[in-house]
Amino acid sequence: EALQRIISTLANKNDEIQNFIDTLNHTLKGVQENSSNILSELDEEFDSLYSILDEVKESMVNSIKQEQARKSQELQSQISQCNNALENSEELLEFATRSLDIKEPEEFSKAARQIKDRVTMASAFRLSLKPKVSDNMTHLMVDFSQERQMLQTLKFLPVPKAPEIDPVECLVADNSVTVAWRMPEEDNKIDHFILEHRKTNFDGLPRVKDERCWEIIDNIKGTEYTLSGLKFDSKYMNFRVRACNKAVAGEYSDPVTLETKALNFNLDNSSSHLNLKVEDTCVEWDPTGGKGQESKIKGKENKGSVHVTSLKKHTRSGTPSPKRTSVGSRPPAVRGSRDRFTGESYTVLGDTAIESGQHYWEVKAQKDCKSYSVGVAYKTLGKFDQLGKTNTSWCIHVNNWLQNTFAAKHNNKVKALDVTVPEKIGVFCDFDGGQLSFYDANSKQLLYSFKTKFTQPLLPGFMVWCGGLSLSTGMQVPSAVRTLQKSENGMTGSASSLNNVVTQ
Repeated sequence: EALQRIISTLANKNDEIQNFIDTLNHTLKGVQENSSNILSELDEEFDSLYSILDEVKESMVNSIKQEQARKSQELQSQISQCNNALENSEELLEFATRSLDIKEPEEFSKAARQIKDRVTMASAFRLSLKPKVSDNMTHLMVDFSQERQMLQTLKFLPVPKAPEIDPVECLVADNSVTVAWRMPEEDNKIDHFILEHRKTNFDGLPRVKDERCWEIIDNIKGTEYTLSGLKFDSKYMNFRVRACNKAVAGEYSDPVTLETKALNFNLDNSSSHLNLKVEDTCVEWDPTGGKGQESKIKGKENKGSVHVTSLKKHTRSGTPSPKRTSVGSRPPAVRGSRDRFTGESYTVLGDTAIESGQHYWEVKAQKDCKSYSVGVAYKTLGKFDQLGKTNTSWCIHVNNWLQNTFAAKHNNKVKALDVTVPEKIGVFCDFDGGQLSFYDANSKQLLYSFKTKFTQPLLPGFMVWCGGLSLSTGMQVPSAVRTLQKSENGMTGSASSLNNVVTQ
């Protein structure tokens, strides 16, 4: 035995090492892939930077060329004006020189007056002999010393630190989970957070193998997030969060495990009446019963195995039996030799027993359902027994056939309920407190409450005739129902005939 324990311990250690090797290989592969991705992103960033520099350079070159063209045009215009004035002056100067040789006084006076008038109007005397523009281009010089220094100090963007999830601030209620976290130090470059979660049945840190994949919620701007409308079909949920800036995501926070325990059960196909078509969370009245299903199967047996397999899925047990030719047939015994329901007990039970604690589930009936019951029963409920007609079962019953009635039933005693039948019924069972309450699942209005002492494990029970029921499990006891428990002890005396029954 000691050697066997040593071997078992060694085998477990080998499994741990193998799991760790798998983790290391996965991490190594991740390093290689991530490095390649980062290099590609770095090339893209630098290409983008080069592109921006090229655009800025092109813009500056265009500015210099435009300034050069403007100044050149101004100077060329000035040169042209000066050349014209110079030509006119030279012509006038030559005319004046010739006039000095005129001997006749009258002709000389006439020429002199012409010269004087022309000199007065000469453009040469109206020209500004100062360049309109200078050759200075220093106003278009650049100094990239700061930019060069900035580029030389380029470095990797700091990776955001891992956030810290605060379990005290996290809230699990009403099938919703609020996760709150904080940063270990202020970081104004954080753009958003990424929250990841997954369901698990293991307490403590997540395991490498045999775990579900993380589900991701991206682009969270605040430091808390609420996941609502969850089905708590596992005992726990793992959460982790990481911070992201514009370029990079930081490391994950340490994972936090929050308990999300709730009652999960399916309908027990083996317990159901043959006239009930049962799936995991649905039950529907089927007047053809076992006969109709088996005749369909027999009629298809020679037409291919695919059709036979498909039809088998709709039978009560999945394995057609020739013994199921009547409602009163006895299939092999199940659940501690208890036969399936028969006669007028159109009943199916849940497959999970309630032995302690507080639990909650909801039931919704089809709109055209003519009669149904919702409640609990001991495992000893007989195959002919109907819910509420024995001292081992408690239920509320809805009847829409011929006359409409809504009543609570136990031990063949009936209490009429003067309330509207809700669209969906919530069932609260406090095994240790000896209480079974029914609520309007939407408004959480109390419909009825049984108070007794449960002495045996309970099974959820359902009766349906001409219609169907759908079941919602994996639900916490709603906060509104917990609050109502405090005032529920003050129920009216008119219900005492059913409330004060103590079951032995």
